[in-house]
Amino acid sequence: MSTLAEIMRGMGQTSLPLYQQLQRALREAIDKRVFGPEEALPAERQLAADLSISRITVRKAIDGLVDEGLLVRRPGSGNFINTRIEKNFAKLTSFSEDMRARGRTPKSVWLKRSEGTVTPEEALRLRLSPGAPVYRFNRIRYADDMPMCLEYATIVAGALPSLEAVDVSMYEALEKSGNRPVRALQRLSALLLNAEQAQLLQAQQGDAGLAVERLGFLRDGRAVEFCRSIFRGDMYDFVAELSTP
Repeated sequence: MSTLAEIMRGMGQTSLPLYQQLQRALREAIDKRVFGPEEALPAERQLAADLSISRITVRKAIDGLVDEGLLVRRPGSGNFINTRIEKNFAKLTSFSEDMRARGRTPKSVWLKRSEGTVTPEEALRLRLSPGAPVYRFNRIRYADDMPMCLEYATIVAGALPSLEAVDVSMYEALEKSGNRPVRALQRLSALLLNAEQAQLLQAQQGDAGLAVERLGFLRDGRAVEFCRSIFRGDMYDFVAELSTP
């Protein structure tokens, strides 16, 4: 495994400002697991001394990583890798995109994938006629080797070439077929994990969870996706930027 010093050797070899070079080096260190999830980064004073740069530069670099959600400050203890995931509720991104943006590797374990026709609830949500064909994808979503959520998605059959078109990212498959949602309605609610959900998510029955329902629409207004996801409450924070009208 690379050490932080080895990763930082390239600093000064690009035209990027020093704080951005340090951010890049720290991101790479996080990606390469140089720091454990409960291990503090070197103190800002120590980083400044080791790299012969100012503490202001170090602070600016770390401020940016805190804003990105990669690091979290614990007063009196230092700066730590943020093991919780922040999901921006105002941005329509896929689970895979969210994980990759945080230096994590997304993967899935399939529970079931099948073809069928809409249920009455799906027909109502997706505005489809009774008997309309759909694909269903049920899976456990992982960040690295940590189970993060259970995903139960129903996709209008005409939006994908086949049931096997979805590999890791459903939105990537929909984008390839020209049917990626461009807007969505999402509903967030709290729940307690039941025995089955807890077992699949490697949690305890009765632990806090978050249920997110998403209805995704194409540019022409047609609904294409109805998804219900169950997230571990101890691993996720949902955030949204608000403004006055």
